[in-house]
Amino acid sequence: MPGDRPAGRPTLPPVRLHPDAELARDALGTPLLARAVRLARWAGPETRVGAGGELVDEQLPAAAEALGLTADEDGAAYASEAWRIAVDTGLVNVVDPEDDATGHGTGHGTVTTGDHLRLVTGGSPKDVLALWQDAFDAVFADAIAPVLDDLAHVIGEGGEIDFEALDWDPESEAEFLDGVLGNLYLLTVSESGAGEEQIPLPALAASMIVPDDIREPTDAVLEQVSDAMMRLDDQFRLLEPIGLVEYRPVDEALMAEEGTESAPSLSAAEEEDVSRYGMVRLTPLGLYGIRARMLEGGVVAPAVGDLADKDAKALLDGVSHYPDRSARAETAQWLALRETSAAARDLLAAARGTDPGAPLRRLHCQQALALAGAEAEPAVRDVLDDRELGGLARVWLAEGGSADVPAPPESMIFWLAVDTIAAQLDAEGDLEELQDLVEGLVGQHSGFFEEAWRVDHPAAADVLEAMGRLHRDKKTAKDARKAAFKARSRPGS
Repeated sequence: MPGDRPAGRPTLPPVRLHPDAELARDALGTPLLARAVRLARWAGPETRVGAGGELVDEQLPAAAEALGLTADEDGAAYASEAWRIAVDTGLVNVVDPEDDATGHGTGHGTVTTGDHLRLVTGGSPKDVLALWQDAFDAVFADAIAPVLDDLAHVIGEGGEIDFEALDWDPESEAEFLDGVLGNLYLLTVSESGAGEEQIPLPALAASMIVPDDIREPTDAVLEQVSDAMMRLDDQFRLLEPIGLVEYRPVDEALMAEEGTESAPSLSAAEEEDVSRYGMVRLTPLGLYGIRARMLEGGVVAPAVGDLADKDAKALLDGVSHYPDRSARAETAQWLALRETSAAARDLLAAARGTDPGAPLRRLHCQQALALAGAEAEPAVRDVLDDRELGGLARVWLAEGGSADVPAPPESMIFWLAVDTIAAQLDAEGDLEELQDLVEGLVGQHSGFFEEAWRVDHPAAADVLEAMGRLHRDKKTAKDARKAAFKARSRPGS
């Protein structure tokens, strides 16, 4: 999974999910779940299953035909796979093997309609998505299962599989695939990430194998990436029919060209069409499913709309470290549920404070008021004389073209300057933009530092110290550090 962030900040950027009703339609339209539903409706009292709940071989041709597939080996495989999903999701219930009249087991069981089948047409979108999530979990378990190409060396006494001989660790396999899906999720939701673009499979495999501090991977590392890539190729082929991903598999001709059945070499990947090595993209349903899986695992994975029913302070604190586009979308949803004038007053009240998060709350309050529009003006004018909000109010009114904006007192100008830089420092934005802001503020006011160290703002000393690090003029940077020392030496600091 993506790395940790400082406490209190989301691990991942917020995802913009499609509406539940749309996702539920997508879920019911996925090939694997749709086939499972059809088989659940096809099954009846005469349907026979083995001791493990699987369809007996004699039933597979009829099951394939019920799905509109040919009754050959491929059709039987698709039918068997869909039946397992029907059982795992509760679309059908397996009844214990029957006893014949003599009391000896026949070895065959029967099935009845499962309670979950009615959810397909009578359940809510959330019900349908929960059903799909169960199907995804079942496919995930299949995807991390060992590949049993040669069973001879792993069959123990009694004909049972010796899993220790497989050298298979289910926990590490699950952790690896979860990590891959987590990286794919991060690339999809990141504002600067892939978005709608497909991700090359070698890059995704490398994100799990190649350490960040290695500039040129060794041949041994590249071989590990190749092996991981081929394992992922198998796994994504399984995950595509459940609607998690759109996947273009590895071109099988690559192995033929290299005269081997093993993983293709990556040495030429950058010199030819990388799509031949596999391309993958998460679907909207996949975003939903992976997020649900991460939430269950304790990962902080916010979604746009999570804060819509929260109060103004929760909104401003919550969007403090969202990307700009997500913060605007979250704020717009919050405002849409409220009367504008009252919402503006709540936002301004929530923006007050001397705690470390207050400057960034005020910055996001100003941005939220910009989305609120002209109806917020009465509430904004009410705080013109407020020590903490008066500068913000004047900036908002001026940017909106309002008339009769009173000139701020000099103390408010410097207080707002310190507050603005404190907010930008906490936001951890672009360094060059922050340097431009610092140099612009200093350039607008002669004797800036002589006044700034006197500002009664809790972040004044830290801001001045940061300005000393950021300003590109050495003399001005030195003046900032001197001012920071004075601010820390001020009585009461």
